[in-house]
Parts: sequence; C-alpha cells; structure tokens
Amino acid sequence: MLDIRVIRDATEKVRLGCEAKGIEVDLQEILRLDVQRRELLVEIEKLRQERNVRSKEIGARIQAGEDPATAQAEVRELGERVKEREEESGRVEEALQGLLLTVPNLPDPDVPAGRTPEDNQVVREGGAVPELDFDPKPHWELAEALDILDFERGVKVTGSGFPVYKGLGARLERSLLNWFLDVHTANGRYREVLPPILVNEDSAFGTGQIPDKEDQMYVITRDEMFLVPTAEVPVTNLHRDEIFSAADLPVRYAAYTPNFRREAGSHGRDVRGLNRVHQFNKVELVKFVEPDTSDEELEELVEDAENLLRQLGLRYRVLLMCAGDMGFTQAKKFDLEVWAPGQEKWLEVSSCSNFRDFQARRMKIRYRSEDGAKPQLVHTLNGSGLATPRTFIALLEHYQREDGSITVPDVLRPYLGVEAIEPGRAGRPAAKVEK
Repeated sequence: MLDIRVIRDATEKVRLGCEAKGIEVDLQEILRLDVQRRELLVEIEKLRQERNVRSKEIGARIQAGEDPATAQAEVRELGERVKEREEESGRVEEALQGLLLTVPNLPDPDVPAGRTPEDNQVVREGGAVPELDFDPKPHWELAEALDILDFERGVKVTGSGFPVYKGLGARLERSLLNWFLDVHTANGRYREVLPPILVNEDSAFGTGQIPDKEDQMYVITRDEMFLVPTAEVPVTNLHRDEIFSAADLPVRYAAYTPNFRREAGSHGRDVRGLNRVHQFNKVELVKFVEPDTSDEELEELVEDAENLLRQLGLRYRVLLMCAGDMGFTQAKKFDLEVWAPGQEKWLEVSSCSNFRDFQARRMKIRYRSEDGAKPQLVHTLNGSGLATPRTFIALLEHYQREDGSITVPDVLRPYLGVEAIEPGRAGRPAAKVEK
C-alpha cells in the first residue's frame, strides 16, 4: 500500500507511476476523501472538547445548587453530533482505504518504460547454447520416451496442468529442490523454513495477492483459505504486526513449497508439457531489510538465483522488467530466463523483486533503530531460487543426447545417484493409458 502522504505531496509522480503500469486510479477522489476525512477528524475533536467542557459545567451547577438540565441537554446533543460525525468518518475512511488499495507501487526511476515483454531490458547473459549435432526434441517428447512424466494420468486424477513425475523424473525434481535449499543455506545467509501451504485472507492481503490477484488463486471456500501461489505469501506474513530490532536485520529465509495457480486467461499460451502448469514446486527467497540496504540486497538476490543457473551449466539471461510488465506490488523486478533448445525459446525460472515498504505497510512490519526512535517500516524482497518446472525443462532439452537420454549435470549427480537418465533405466515402465 502506498503512503497517503506520498499521494498528497507528490500527486503528479503517483499519476505518472500508475500510468506507467497501465493502471487507472482515481487520484482526485482519493485526495477529496483524504481532505474530508481530516476535516471530520478535526470537527470530531472540537466537538469532544466542547462536550467535555459542558460535562464539567453539569457538575459545577449541581455543586452550586443550580438546575443542570440545560447543560445536560447540550451534552446529549453534542454526544449525538459526535456519533454522527464518527459514523460519517468511518464511511469516508472505508471508502478511502478501498481506493488506496487500487494504487500500485510506484516503479523505481531506473525501471524502463513499456507495457510488453519486448520492452524489458536484457541486463546480461550467461552460459552457452549446447552444441547439438542433431535436431533437439522438446521436453515432453523426451519425458514420454523416458517414462519420467505422465501428463495423461495427471489429467485423470485432477485435470490439465497437474503433471505426475515418475521414477527418475520424480527423483530429479526432488534433487533440484534439495540442491537449491542446500546451496542457499550452506553459507548461513538464508535460514530454511517450511511454511503452511494454506493461508488466510489477512495473509493474502498482506502481500498484495488480494484484492489484485484473486482470479489466480485457488480458494478453499468452506474454510475461507487460499492455496499459496508462492511461498512469498506465508513467509512474508511470518512477521506481520511485528517490530524487528535493527540489530536483527537483515532477516533472510529460504522456503520450499508446492505452489498453486489457476493461470486464468492463459489458455493456449505455451501450455505444452511443463511450460505452464497449475501445481509446481519452487524454492523462494524472502528478505526483510533496512531501507538503505534494499538496492544492494536486490542485486544479491539476483546473484543467488543466477548462481544456480551457472552451476547447472544452462544458458540464461537476466532481464530488468519494464513498468507495465512488472506487476502491481513491485517497485523493481528482474526476471531470469533459461534457453530451451528443444523449443527454441526463453523460459522464466525466477523473478526477483524489491517491494520497498509497500507490503510492509499493509502488514505493519517495522524495525526499531538502536537509538530507540519511532519504529520504521522495513523493506521486503523476494525471488525464486528457483522454480522447478522450467528448470526441469531446460535440463532435459539442454542435456539431451541423440538417443534420447539425458546427461545429469555434475552438481546433481550426488543427489540423483546416476550420471544419466537413460531409456529403460528411468523407472519401471508402466501400462499405457487406454484412450
């Protein structure tokens, strides 16, 4: 949530920020309600003071043996006026807060303008395209031949977008997650947590999933809960309504969760195989930091995700996202993409974002400096480190051999227990699904 003082004092800057993100906001109505709210608060305070004066007169008149009826009537009238103004103030406050929730986080000054993926800036590239002397296959063909993914049975059990990992496919998925967590926690910079995968409405509100992304989440209506679309939601909310000591910052977490996204509106877009699924696994990195360190922490966050791709030997690139392709809550975001040679396209495997104090204001997450000054809002950041589906895709398509087998990268061999995933060795063959 944006600070009302920013809207009040830098209205044009806010207008341009909303425009850059392609989000329409009625700033004039927000300002009108803000003025009305403040005027009502002043009026209410004056009425309360006047009521207190009249109340004291009642006691003085009684003590002097005078009739207090007139003063008592005035106190009752003032009380009714206070109640009316408080109710009006409540309605104005509710309307104002509702409109404030429509105001996005403002993009940082160095965020490029634009609305489409073509407007994102390539910051750097790493790794090399594999030298294959045969026509590479897409991962869904490789996985079917190796019997390590089962899309049809996933459809039968749940529906489209819920794949089943089998044999060495399941083991590769588990190996990736374990290796990600081991790398992130090895140097002690990140503390591993395993959070719930169901969250309540307050948690979804705190990170900005609602009222912005309701259509993308699975809702447990009976119990008024949401399946997490990312570990960002439960992990960031661990410290909702809390005050850190400055000495405790930065706080950094690494968390694995399955993630659930409806992917509403994505029908027909890159949906083959694992390209776009409704349930997937991811290790998320979440940070709580002091404001003057958040720029540096964002760069380190990108480096932590990038490090994994380098060790896996994959071709990748880092993108600075344009304002219109960044999202409602982010002030600055980098995406990391890997090259999938079997499809000849770039696939996103990580988004690393700085939210500044936008989320912290919603969740009232603050820190107190060592001098004991008034608590200030922290800055929150998060990034994927990494999401597995498209990393899985890139590994299969990058390390494929002409016979359909897959070379296992060196860093994963201790986890997977084999040097290659080969036909007939990927797992016990299963009966075919009858059509």
